This record gives sequence, structure tokens and C-alpha cells, in this order.
Amino acid sequence: MKVNFTKMQGIGNDFVVIDRVTTSITLTTTQIQHIANRFFGVGCDQLLMVEKSDTANVDFRYRIFNADGGEVEHCGNGARCFVRFVVDKGLTKKHQITVETASGIIILKLQPNGDVVVDMGPPNLEPDSLPFLAAQRQPQYTLRLTDGVIPVSAVSMGNPHAVVLVDNVETAAVSKLGPQIESHSQFPQHVNAGFMQVVNSHEINLRVYERGSGETLACGTGACAAVVSGIQLNLLQSPVLVNMRGGQLQIEWAGETQSVMMTGPAEIVFEGQIEL
Repeated sequence: MKVNFTKMQGIGNDFVVIDRVTTSITLTTTQIQHIANRFFGVGCDQLLMVEKSDTANVDFRYRIFNADGGEVEHCGNGARCFVRFVVDKGLTKKHQITVETASGIIILKLQPNGDVVVDMGPPNLEPDSLPFLAAQRQPQYTLRLTDGVIPVSAVSMGNPHAVVLVDNVETAAVSKLGPQIESHSQFPQHVNAGFMQVVNSHEINLRVYERGSGETLACGTGACAAVVSGIQLNLLQSPVLVNMRGGQLQIEWAGETQSVMMTGPAEIVFEGQIEL
């Protein structure tokens, strides 16, 4: 079976995008793993499927699969790539679209300069929503790891995030602590681990170890979760510039019950066809 694909990236977070609006391609977990493999396949952090939606007043459905083949709820950088894909491929003439994800409905707006604004919806700070095993909601919790106890914030942006404050993201033990946090027993469905360095009240540096993918160059939902955490801890004020290894995002959040707004770029890298 030959599968047409589009390789895209949003500040270094890279994706293989499959059009299931005009085709009826079905992929197995093994096939997704093969496509995501950087040595034997195309290579990507996540595979995105663009589908029709059966929900009224919704333009498309959006499905996300990590490199390990597991389906996840949300991906902010992928959402920006999604809107660029459907507009550039002529699947819609709209520059503002409503998209159904596994975690709910999101609104995406393509700007004249090519940047995309994503209404990520309100964050959920209740432990049960991640899920996270804790007696009650707190600004920070403690996790016991191999070498001791660390404080983390827990935020759901449609997918779960644990945010750790660090003095310097360049020297942070991401490769050591990331896997321990991701698979910690207090996160029954695993979690994305963010390592945040506060530069000033309107700027942070961030690295994210994503569940099912490992450390990536950028993570949109991770950027949102980090900013929400920093505002909750009175360390940040909206808007916040988030610096990641792949580039920058601007995150705005007005507080409880309000949507998190994410602005950043999305680009097509190349088109191709793979034999499965």
C-alpha cells in the first residue's frame, strides 16, 4: 500500500500529516510506528490524521498519534500545522476553522503572516482531570523520584502535563528525570514533563519530555501548561514568550475559566509517498 503524506513542522515539533478527508486510508499501530521511525520511515514526533467531522458546525476532526503508535488527546503545535494543511491543500476556504479533537472542540485561525492562533480552551487544574492521584487541588505537588522528592505543578490542556521549575533548562536533567516523571505511578495514564526556567515575568525557557515520544524540540500544549503553572504560582504575567529549542510561541491567559491562546508558526517541509 502506498500512502501519500505531508511532512510539517511547528518550531521543530515535526509531523507526518495524512489526508483522510479525500481518502479512506487506515493505519495500524505498527504502520504508524514505521512511518514515525527516523531511520526506516519518514520520521516524526507525531502522526496527524485529517478527517471529516460528523458534529454539527464543526469543520474537521483531528487525530494525533505519538511515535509509539498510541493515540493522544491534543497537540498544540500539531493544531497549527493542521490549519495550514487544510487551507494549503484547498480542503477549506476558511481561515478560521472549528476542529474536533479527542479532548473537545478547538478554534484555529490562520493569520495573514502565516502564523496561527489557537484557542486551546481553558486549562483544567483538577487532579482527576489529568488523571493525577492527589487528595486535593494544589498549586504544586511533590513527586518522589529515584534521587529524592521534587515539586511539580499538574495541568491538563486536553492532555496531561507536569511542570517542574529549574534554574537553567540547559543544565536540567531532562533525560534522567523526564522518563521518571512520565511514568510515575501518580499519573496512571502517564504524563508530559515540562522543565521551565523563568527569565522574567513575561518570558520563560522550556524543555518538554513528551509521553510516547521523548524530548521534542517544542510542545505547544506544554508551553500553555507551563505558562498556566507560572501564572498560578505568581511568577508570570500574561502574555508570556516561551523559548524552546525549536523556536518561540506567545501564550496568553487571562485566568481561571478563560481560554489559553497560543500563537506561533507552522510550515510544510516536503510532500512524499511511502510504501507500507
